[in-house]
Amino acid sequence: MNRPASNQAGSRPADTSSHDFMRLIEAFGLTGAWHWDFVTGRQIWSSGLYRLLGIPESEPASYERLIGLVHPADRDVLEDAVQIVQAGIFGSHTVRLIRPDGTARTVVSQGEVFFSGDGRPLAVSGVLLDVTDRERLAELHRREQQRRASLARQAQVFICTEATLPPTEYGSEFLALVGLSRDEVRENWLSPIVPEEWPRWRDELPRLAAAGRPFSITPTLRLAGGGAAPFRMTMVPLSDGTAGPPCWTVVITPLELDAVAARGALPRRVEHAIEGCHLRAARGLLDWTLNDLARASGVSLSTVRRLEEDSEGPASRSRPHVLAALRSAGIVFTLVEGGTVAVARAE
Repeated sequence: MNRPASNQAGSRPADTSSHDFMRLIEAFGLTGAWHWDFVTGRQIWSSGLYRLLGIPESEPASYERLIGLVHPADRDVLEDAVQIVQAGIFGSHTVRLIRPDGTARTVVSQGEVFFSGDGRPLAVSGVLLDVTDRERLAELHRREQQRRASLARQAQVFICTEATLPPTEYGSEFLALVGLSRDEVRENWLSPIVPEEWPRWRDELPRLAAAGRPFSITPTLRLAGGGAAPFRMTMVPLSDGTAGPPCWTVVITPLELDAVAARGALPRRVEHAIEGCHLRAARGLLDWTLNDLARASGVSLSTVRRLEEDSEGPASRSRPHVLAALRSAGIVFTLVEGGTVAVARAE
């Protein structure tokens, strides 16, 4: 029987060193390594590190040069040469780099210091990993959350994404509007709606969703502070291009003020825009103390203080009593352009 030749090209993997693996990893352009021998003073950078830093390989490797590329606001978090060489201190950090061409990258720096038997630092090896895209996604997510919170606070516009309908995964701002917990909504998706409309929307929403097309409904929502107001809930299906079911984007907005008046429900935009600073301003216009406001509203002094410090949100049950007391004393809250609340005293 003839055996296949074991030395033929491609018959088995060639011996691969750790340096070969490192070159493969660095080929993606997202990482680079460096080494500093304290005994000889020699410093080495990998080709991947030069590419990551955006400088030519003809430039000598230097920890000072590496530090010099770090954003000035981030340099203080990194260990300097003395801390590394003499104390053997080197930690893990996330910093921004400014490359010579002006482009910025966010990197994670990690390393390890090697010591002699008597505890003297001998060398350090480090790795830089480019996490710019991850940080950008995180920043976009933070900005989106801030945008949604601002829309909810100033215009009572709420946005959420649902895997399926009926909707139950509302954000915290919407839950504060209707004064319900997440578990209560999950248990009964109709709970934000006034009970007398439950039969209508229980049948109509699933029927509209089954068509798989954008649609809107106009339920009357129960409000945490008491009362109710009509809102428009627009639901748009989003497909990822597969044959699977779509997810849904739900946008909730108040109906026009004339529609609110026609239904006899008071608009709640101003109430939910009033913050602790507005309560303090109103009390100042009346020349009231905290005790005065507590007595007039029938709530405790500590509750009034928490409301003025924004420790209790719009869903607070005591908040309507405080607002009613201020209004009875002649305070007028008005929502002006840009969502700003104006506080005045009626003459």
